[in-house]
Amino acid sequence: MLAALAENWWAFVLRGIFAILFGIGALTFPGLTVLVIIVLFGFYCFVDGFTSLAMAFEADSKGWYVIGGLVSLAAGVITFMRPDATAIALLFVIGIWALIRGVIDIVTAVQIRKVVEGEWMLALSGVVSALFGLYVIARPGQGALAIIWIIAFFALILGFLLLGVGFKLRRLKKTAEGVVGGAAQHATGGEA
Repeated sequence: MLAALAENWWAFVLRGIFAILFGIGALTFPGLTVLVIIVLFGFYCFVDGFTSLAMAFEADSKGWYVIGGLVSLAAGVITFMRPDATAIALLFVIGIWALIRGVIDIVTAVQIRKVVEGEWMLALSGVVSALFGLYVIARPGQGALAIIWIIAFFALILGFLLLGVGFKLRRLKKTAEGVVGGAAQHATGGEA
C-alpha cells in the first residue's frame, strides 16, 4: 500500500492544489452566487474522485480508494445534476462527502503509520474533513455567506495538508528509488 501511495504522490499534490485554488476563489469572491460555488465544488469532487480511482489501480488495498473515489464522483454528479437545488441540500451533500472522505483519510493514515513518518498530516486532514462534515450536517441553516467562508477555510487547510502528504510521499519514493538503485549497482559489481 505504501509503495502505491508513494508512486501516486502527485494525486495528493493535485488534490491539494485544487483545494487551495477553490479556497482562494471562495475567499476572494465571497459575493459570488451560490451557483458558482456549486460548480467549483462539483469540479473539485471530480478531480478528487478521479485521482482516488487512479490510486486504486496501484494500491494493494483498493477498497478505500474505490469507495472514496466513487463517493467524490457521486457528489460531483449530484452537484452538477441539481445545481438549482437549495443551498441546504448542497450543504448536506458537502457535509456527507467531507465526513466520508475524512474517515477514509484517517483509515489510510492508520494503515501506513508504522512505515511512514509524518502520516499525521494525512490523519489530520481526515480529522479536519470529518469535523467539517459533521459541522455542516449539524448546522445547515446558517447563512450562505458564512458557509462559503467556512468552506473556503476548510479547503485551504485541507489543501495545504494534502500538499504536505504528497511531498512527503514524493521524498519517500525518491529515497526508495535511491536504495533500490544503489543495491542494483552494488549487485552488478559497480560501486554503491
